[in-house]
Amino acid sequence: MRTDVKYLLLIYLNPEIWGSLTAERQAEVRAGHQTFQKTITESGEMISTVALDGPSASAVVRVRAGEMTATDGPYVEAKEYLAGYYLVECADMNRARELAGLVPDAEVNAMEVRPVVFAAGLEG
Repeated sequence: MRTDVKYLLLIYLNPEIWGSLTAERQAEVRAGHQTFQKTITESGEMISTVALDGPSASAVVRVRAGEMTATDGPYVEAKEYLAGYYLVECADMNRARELAGLVPDAEVNAMEVRPVVFAAGLEG
C-alpha cells in the first residue's frame, strides 16, 4: 500500500543574487522549471505549482477587534521572499528533498521543504 504524503517545495528568491545572474543564466533557470515539471508530472508526483509576483505587489491584511486594515507591501523586510512553490505528492521527506534539489532555483536561490498537514480544494 502506497502512503504518499504531500509536500510543499517552497522557492525563496534573493533579488540581489537573481539580479547578479546573466540573462542567459536566468533563462536557463526558467527553462529548467519546464524540465522539472515534465519530470514530476511523468512520475505522478506533481499536484500543482504557483509562481508568485514580488513583494511590492503584495498586501498585508489584519483584523483586530473586528476592524480590517490592509497595507501595501511585504509583511517583513527580508533579503529573500517566497517566489513560488511546487505541491508534490511523494513517498517521504527524502524523496521531497530530492525533488527540491531538482528545482532549478536550488542552484541559485533557496528551497524549503515542508510536509502538508491539511489541504482542501485540490480535487478537480
